[in-house]
Amino acid sequence: MSTILCNAFSLQMLDLSKASKVSIEPIDAPALVNGEFVSAVGHADTAAVLATTLGVEVPCNRVSVKLEEGTELIVAQIVGGRLPEGSTTLPEGFKFQFVRVTLQ
Repeated sequence: MSTILCNAFSLQMLDLSKASKVSIEPIDAPALVNGEFVSAVGHADTAAVLATTLGVEVPCNRVSVKLEEGTELIVAQIVGGRLPEGSTTLPEGFKFQFVRVTLQ
């Protein structure tokens, strides 16, 4: 199974020409660092803060993602507002909420 780390989920990631069942499951951040992942985090500040939070390299990589069976999408949703420009750590009152998105 391949794993993609991103900062948002969009219906554009699905093949809408056919019906799909999507599973969304809250997870803990440490689950991310147990294996390899491809970054699809499209904002440099978000990638920097994620790298600091997770303790692993998270490159900024603005790419289109198509979710397929066998692919695990880990969404790091920022909660608390918009990150201030130039952030490298989570500002007070902010947190990441992590969810695993898969096709069933």
